[in-house]
Amino acid sequence: MTEYRNKIRQNFAEALFPYSETFLRWVVCSSLMGFLCGLVGAVFFHMVRWATNMRLAHPWLLYLLPVGGLVIVFVYEICRMSTDRGTNAVIESAREGKRAPLRLTPLIIMATFITHLLGGSAGREGAALQIGGSMGGWLGEKLRLNQASQHFMVLAGMSGVFSALFGTPLTASIFSIEVICVGVIYHAALLPCTLSSLVAYGTALLLGTTPERFVIHAPAALSWGNSWRAMLLGVGCALVGILFCTVMHLSSQLYQTHLKNQYARILVGAGLIILLTLVFGTRDYNGAGMSVIEAAITEGVLAHPLAFVFKLLLTGVTLGCGFRGGEIVPTFFIGSTFGCLVGPLLGLDPGLAAALALVATFCAVTNCPFASIALGIELFGAEPLLLYLLVCAVSYLLSGYSSLYSSQTIMFSKLDHQPREG
Repeated sequence: MTEYRNKIRQNFAEALFPYSETFLRWVVCSSLMGFLCGLVGAVFFHMVRWATNMRLAHPWLLYLLPVGGLVIVFVYEICRMSTDRGTNAVIESAREGKRAPLRLTPLIIMATFITHLLGGSAGREGAALQIGGSMGGWLGEKLRLNQASQHFMVLAGMSGVFSALFGTPLTASIFSIEVICVGVIYHAALLPCTLSSLVAYGTALLLGTTPERFVIHAPAALSWGNSWRAMLLGVGCALVGILFCTVMHLSSQLYQTHLKNQYARILVGAGLIILLTLVFGTRDYNGAGMSVIEAAITEGVLAHPLAFVFKLLLTGVTLGCGFRGGEIVPTFFIGSTFGCLVGPLLGLDPGLAAALALVATFCAVTNCPFASIALGIELFGAEPLLLYLLVCAVSYLLSGYSSLYSSQTIMFSKLDHQPREG
């Protein structure tokens, strides 16, 4: 009997020790990562909000966009980051161990601030992922973690700053472990990403950030009527997602093909942004455009039927020429305004359709259905949960292999889950 008890005790010790050691390591490392991400994310949040308020108060700042563009190119050049590939580089660092340099953090903060201040069309999450990824790689190296753990610290950093900026810790935790390789979820990184995300979220709240939240006024429970309508909406969102990804990649290629000089590219791009803004006759499409998103979802109001097209074009012009920011908030804008337009034609409430289309378009351009469902819960509440599931399932499949991130690896076919060739 004693021999059996000793054997059981030995088996428990051998089984628990490596897990408890890993658990304690991630509690310490991820909490530290989350605290730093919360601090930096909160500072960046307030900088972007100040820049947005200044731009709205002083419309003439738009005409300084060429100057701001030249500053961005010059600073990236002297810091030897002129060939930086942005979020794609961070995705590669998480997957392949190519650590993004820490100097990327102040650079992307500066460049995104200028873009928002002077009227470029961009979001914040691209900066969030780059900031978090570079900080995570740096901290993992300083803590002398092994190579695999350093990769997870990159993911934890991405989750932390994303959570701090948007106030969506659940989405941030899932997105980072889902976006790297489509078809493969990095389950082992769930604990570090979750801890970093929650600590960063709490830290940012203490420093005065406000989470993004919207109210859907229409009934949102699943029914036979709204289920098939939601599926049709998901088809439309998949097509819009493919269009957006195509425009983003094509715009960058056109700039680089016809304008080899980076200074020329950004000057031409700044001129096009100013021209398009004057043609549109409104500043709704400059910056992030959160007020338009809120109006579409909470009020079902659309300023212009082609608002999603205008935002898509202006974002492609802005980010393609070298201004910095992110594509996800523009995706929110494009999805919500598209849903607000098409929803009533399908018999859906415009506000509900705007919310569903936002989630489905996010899914289409990132290939992250579970993060998209989590996003819907955190932004709009859990009542339409089954509708989120439905539109994401449709848009995920029909969007094919389109993605905003060229470094994102799609491991398995969406048709039969066999390893994808090519």
